[in-house]
Amino acid sequence: MTETDNATPNRDREPDDAVVQEAPDEIRLQKVLAQAGIASRRASEDLIAKGRVEVNGRVVSELGTRVNPDRDTIRVDGSRIPPPRRHQYLVFNKPRGVVSTMDDPEGRPTLTDYLGRRKERLFHVGRLDTDTEGLILLTNDGEFAHRMAHPSYHVPKTYLAEVEGLLDNKILRRLEKGVTLDDGPVRPDRIKLVSRGESRSLVSITLHEGRNRIVRRMMDAVAHPVIKLSRQSIGPVRLGNLKQGELRELTREELGALLDLVKM
Repeated sequence: MTETDNATPNRDREPDDAVVQEAPDEIRLQKVLAQAGIASRRASEDLIAKGRVEVNGRVVSELGTRVNPDRDTIRVDGSRIPPPRRHQYLVFNKPRGVVSTMDDPEGRPTLTDYLGRRKERLFHVGRLDTDTEGLILLTNDGEFAHRMAHPSYHVPKTYLAEVEGLLDNKILRRLEKGVTLDDGPVRPDRIKLVSRGESRSLVSITLHEGRNRIVRRMMDAVAHPVIKLSRQSIGPVRLGNLKQGELRELTREELGALLDLVKM
């Protein structure tokens, strides 16, 4: 018995392919959802029937709907379902002392040293200073990398900075209002004091731009130099339990949200 002959007659049965002309790159919406790991085909049909699925901004409730998963924007309960992966999208927790390049003429450790035997030619999305640790993205999707790094898309990045001295409320307010650096003003999206003491304080800083050493220069401008700096997140992507030197793939939810952020 074929899948079409299964016990639910007429629910997803379609006209014979020889009669109906279809674009060769279009497939049934419930199959796309099942392949994306949203639910089984039957459960995906229920999602469609309940009006919980959108294609290109319109709610779709017809089970015979066919889509192009590479071209169409599909959402379930408002969350973007990314197209089938033709590229690699990786999260890396960069240790301090590793250069944010794929090779280094001075022989210092680079990102390539942590990629193992991966055959794909990957490159980094943006950079982290050698003495900064934390989250960096790696991909072989050039358009994605370009948009993620471009300031016009306002992708927020959050850093955890351990700084010298006691960060009082006056300094925090000054940072919130913005400071002027030698290459122009900078105003963080968010400043949050994590802890403070007489000799050291811990502060979370969220920015959507990536000028060279911008967090360090901001803290120098208010006379609280950075002792240790780590990038904790890029958009919805967080380090979580990823240990230093480890890699993981972006989740479906993370990739979908990033594609929305950079309008792909």
